Amino acid sequence: MESTKSLLRIVTTGSVDDGKSTLMGRLLYETRSIFEDQFESIRKTSQRRGQSEVDLSLLLDGLAAEREQAITIDVAYRYFETSERKFILADCPGHVQYTRNMVTGASNADCAIVLIDARNGMVTQSRRHAFILSLLQIRHIIVVINKMDLMDYSQSVFDHIKDDYLDFSEKLEIPDLTFIPVSALNGDNVTRLSSEMPWYSGPTLLQHLESIRVQSEHNRVDFRFPVQCVIRPNLDFRGFAGRIASGTIRPGEEIAVLPSGRTSIVKTIETYDGPLQEAFAPQSILITLEDEIDVSRGCMIVRRKNLPHVGHRLEATICWMDDIPLQPGKPYLLKHTTNTVKAFVSEIVYRFDVDTLHRKPASTLELNDIGKVEIQTTLPIFFDPYKLNPSTGSFILIDQLTNKTIGAGLIRGETTTLEDVTSNENSSQRKSPNILPAKLNIPMETRETRNGHRAAVLWFTGLSGSGKSTLGRALETALYERGCQTMLLDGDQLRQGLCGDLGFSIADRSENIRRAGEVAKLFYTSGHITICTFISPIAKDRDFVRSLFPSDGFHEFYVNCPLDVCIQRDPNQLYQNALIGNIKDFTGIASVYEPPAKPEMDLRTDVDKMDIQIENLLNYLESHFIIKS
Repeated sequence: MESTKSLLRIVTTGSVDDGKSTLMGRLLYETRSIFEDQFESIRKTSQRRGQSEVDLSLLLDGLAAEREQAITIDVAYRYFETSERKFILADCPGHVQYTRNMVTGASNADCAIVLIDARNGMVTQSRRHAFILSLLQIRHIIVVINKMDLMDYSQSVFDHIKDDYLDFSEKLEIPDLTFIPVSALNGDNVTRLSSEMPWYSGPTLLQHLESIRVQSEHNRVDFRFPVQCVIRPNLDFRGFAGRIASGTIRPGEEIAVLPSGRTSIVKTIETYDGPLQEAFAPQSILITLEDEIDVSRGCMIVRRKNLPHVGHRLEATICWMDDIPLQPGKPYLLKHTTNTVKAFVSEIVYRFDVDTLHRKPASTLELNDIGKVEIQTTLPIFFDPYKLNPSTGSFILIDQLTNKTIGAGLIRGETTTLEDVTSNENSSQRKSPNILPAKLNIPMETRETRNGHRAAVLWFTGLSGSGKSTLGRALETALYERGCQTMLLDGDQLRQGLCGDLGFSIADRSENIRRAGEVAKLFYTSGHITICTFISPIAKDRDFVRSLFPSDGFHEFYVNCPLDVCIQRDPNQLYQNALIGNIKDFTGIASVYEPPAKPEMDLRTDVDKMDIQIENLLNYLESHFIIKS
């Protein structure tokens, strides 16, 4: 039973004096996870201070400076377990000066406990921590409203703070949010329900921690193996050691080594305990190859047909951790997986106001600021967007002189400049000769400012009859009523004019989507929210259209509806005619449809009502700062 218990990694965050260490100490004490001599030590320390009660926060504040100042400075890790599961607890400092320590402690957590002092409610540091937890994609957040005993266990106080947090968190991506009122000092609702708060009917903190279902956050699809070192004990053996960042691998699979691009086949997978027939993240292994290939520390081994992004220019969200402000153009060291390269910040796109999450112009980032930046590296790095693969989508910046970590970043994608968007440098299509790209007459940013929203392309893909056009029209109406500049591009609409010369062969379908993408790009650069509703059945055609835009300019929505439901709807009798052979190459019947592997949203039109779908879409646009809430 002990070996089969699940493990939950918890991080605690909050502002100074919210009671994090006291709460965690209470949790350790009441689960009998401390030794008698530990309790006796903190009891004597509490007596020397003249405290009538044992100060349980001393169980976590281990540094002398922490006990002297009664604040948490370093991240304290504690291990405990109950009859239900095992826990690793990281108690993080609340002071704004030590936000960098909080980022470190939260980086590997499954669940976060955010403490709020009932006397003070939400403060700036509470908002900053919530924003960071959302950026790190921590799915389970428990908002613990502490010191309820000092507010007479008032339900109205709890409800007011809860409403404030919910209002703020609407702009963040937090899938699972729970609120629990407690008194860490007295133990109310920590491991036992409090008789002082009969109005609260939820679980205790411990009960909720035991019930959280944690799925593996490791990406099991994309194999990424950053090489840590080369092992060569003799002339007959050469292996490459490291920790699998994501995905799985088996002997006999074909791989590629980056940056060289050389390919080979996995010969064996070795571990201390013997060879493996399959390895997966986050195992530490050693790989041998069939061929002699030049591989060294910093290289990455991947599947030949599943490559990461390779580039010099990154678009990233960064948390600045140094007292000296960020200096655009100054050389830093960028450490990404096992690779370290020289880099500099070429542009600060904007800074987030952590109180409102509004974007503000900035020429630098100060200590604890969070902003969107563009980074250039001297050598290419091999990455995936953090949203898809946290292991290869994160990095740190290091000062070259002091070797101090000064920033932590989450990669959004490879940067695409406005000139790239206008000139279509990413396109593999032929371009007319002797034609130079034209600059925009009115800058896109100027148009966005006047419109009051960002430009974006919203690409709805799905089978005929899935509801793409219906959703697109309803969404455009909702945006138009908000005063947004919109354009709706529909497949039938373009086939009547611009694409009227095309049939439905694979080649013609690709050309149809290429033309649609180019039209969408024109409206994008004029500051519109462009809604595109096309079946677009081929994944590579959709990927081509995506390549025309910056990473945050294109949003793919999969209108997911079962084929049998689409056939039942069939308003124009298209499926009926396709089934009897009157229409050839009809998608879903005689022609394949390739669903998006990782769409921004999966819309089930056979399950959810239209008003719910539109509300979800508007919330998505607000959370991605395309429109204002």
